[in-house]
Amino acid sequence: MPERILRGKTGFGSSKNTLKRQLIAVLLPALVTSASLAFSADHFRPAAVHAIAMHGNVKYGPDFKHFDYVNPDAPKGGSLRLAAQGTFDSFNPYIPKGNPGAGNANETLLTGSADEPFTQYGLIAQTMEVPADRSWVIFTLRPEARWHDGEPITVEDVIWSLDTLKSKGQPGYRFYFGGVDRAEKVGTRRVKFIFSEKGNRELPLIVGQLPILPKHYWEARDFESTTLDPPLGSGPYRITKFEPGRYVLTERVPDYWGAELPVNVGQNNFDRIRYDYYRDATVIRQALKAGDIDFRLENQAKAWALDYDVPATEHGWLRKETVRHFSPTGMQAFIYNTRRKLFEDPQVRRALAYAFDFEWTNKNLFFGQYARTESYFSNSELAATGVPEGQELEILEPYRGRIPDEIFTRQYQAPSTDASGWPRQNLSTAFRLLEDAGWVVRDLKLVNAQTGEPFGFEILLVSPAFERIVLPFVRNLKRLGIDARVRLVDQSQYINRLRGFDFDMIISGWGSSESPGNEQRGFWTSAAAASPAASNYAGVSDPVVDELVEQLISAPDRESLVAQTRALDRVLLFGYYVIPQWHLRTQRILYWNKFSRPEITPRNGTSIDYWWYEDAKAERLEQQRSEQPENTVDETGSTTGAGTMLGGLAIVGIIGLIFLRRRRHRTGPA
Repeated sequence: MPERILRGKTGFGSSKNTLKRQLIAVLLPALVTSASLAFSADHFRPAAVHAIAMHGNVKYGPDFKHFDYVNPDAPKGGSLRLAAQGTFDSFNPYIPKGNPGAGNANETLLTGSADEPFTQYGLIAQTMEVPADRSWVIFTLRPEARWHDGEPITVEDVIWSLDTLKSKGQPGYRFYFGGVDRAEKVGTRRVKFIFSEKGNRELPLIVGQLPILPKHYWEARDFESTTLDPPLGSGPYRITKFEPGRYVLTERVPDYWGAELPVNVGQNNFDRIRYDYYRDATVIRQALKAGDIDFRLENQAKAWALDYDVPATEHGWLRKETVRHFSPTGMQAFIYNTRRKLFEDPQVRRALAYAFDFEWTNKNLFFGQYARTESYFSNSELAATGVPEGQELEILEPYRGRIPDEIFTRQYQAPSTDASGWPRQNLSTAFRLLEDAGWVVRDLKLVNAQTGEPFGFEILLVSPAFERIVLPFVRNLKRLGIDARVRLVDQSQYINRLRGFDFDMIISGWGSSESPGNEQRGFWTSAAAASPAASNYAGVSDPVVDELVEQLISAPDRESLVAQTRALDRVLLFGYYVIPQWHLRTQRILYWNKFSRPEITPRNGTSIDYWWYEDAKAERLEQQRSEQPENTVDETGSTTGAGTMLGGLAIVGIIGLIFLRRRRHRTGPA
């Protein structure tokens, strides 16, 4: 994906793109009649099932052995070295304080599959029970589920985790789990989550994503404080060694309780995973070419095109591959803060989009690698296309007169150019729109026709690498008489200004899954617009959008969900809350040729979680590299052979000072 927001619904470190689609097949006794069901579904206890999907049926039955996209015979062993950017000063990723390090080892009640829109299978939970109205869910915990200290994972742990994360955790937890009223113990290994609403098909799956924390461990500690004592976990790896700000070493837990579960077969294949921390992406690339790290998902088009033309790739030692994926790529964009009076008028917001020359940017800066984003759910069937018809038209028709008329007559298309770098026609269109909105040029400046106030705003950045993309946009805005300024701040300032809504325009975005749901409340609703804990950066506050979000969440089946999502997409696009940027439909992966991956690639793309270490490949690679002269420097400054990192670091040491700092929103230049 381009340096953009990553997939994942929660934004709490799962990046996983992660998530959603049906609920259970609620199995009721065969003799129960439809009339009695209509009378009271709660009179019948739902059947316990191994998996739930948001819509439709689950792909893998109760007796499945493993997911199709893994190799169940993958060997265990070897090491994997990965790079992390920035630094860390804590191992508590659940609180807003500190920079958490890698290696979190807490499991969840459920885990998803990568080849279904949104289905969750039991992990800590052995079975689930859900009524027809999905007003609650009961999880029965696996008796073998254990913490790394040997203590069992209990119902008390689950309840404590929910209460603690909602009251003391990251602000986003309160929003994401806001539909959960409470959790109750209803048996030795049974916990019931009671929801504050009915008919929300996603809530049972959402609570399944709850990280389960050890109550007995945290009761003697301050959960709200940062810590460099690796907390007690329950997952396949544990932290065994680290140095603050430099590296974290995790090792596979030999007696991990969940190793043989079908959802884990063929995964977690490395004995050791080491995360080395680097100042910026430039140094990470040098470390990769030097052989000091093993794998990278490249997120910059320029680097992909130019930085890896080195002997290691020519020899086939460092593999460079693209992997097609069919996961929604979401929306990365210039985002207006519509809380600002300057950007209250949709006509003004629409006009400024004509000043962004994507075609020139893609050609000259991105080597033609990207597609223009024209949907909040790009690269998926959820994206609105053509004009609304069928069920989508039925959804939108009641709002006629409250939403732009053009929604019913045309498909949204972002302004385009001939890539010449001089978008004269687009700027003329922009000027006409601004003039209609009450702005005129006086003394070569765009001013409000009534007040004389000049048109000026600030584009807030946290990454220096974005400047090369923003400056051509600023140049075109100045041609319109607009005083656009670029302000680069550090991460702490950026976060504080974002939470305080203290910005005019930012570059950020929203990820998407194949089955959107409750997270949309945090993106677009009026309540989210006033909450620093939410992700409604644009300040969207529209009763129509609020209603469409609620209808989407309560969609009873896949067909309805697709129609509801397309309707919401269309209303958001014609609200002109953003200037869409770009997306990538492939993963750009680089890795040293000592690993193998399964033959089947899931819809979401490949993941290092399914890969394994090949002893024969590693030995052959080591032999091939040893036969090359030591310290052979290529034209980019990296070296091949033993002791190579010294040469690479010497050359990029100064360059690294002016490049990318740690990215908060997983966005970036392409």
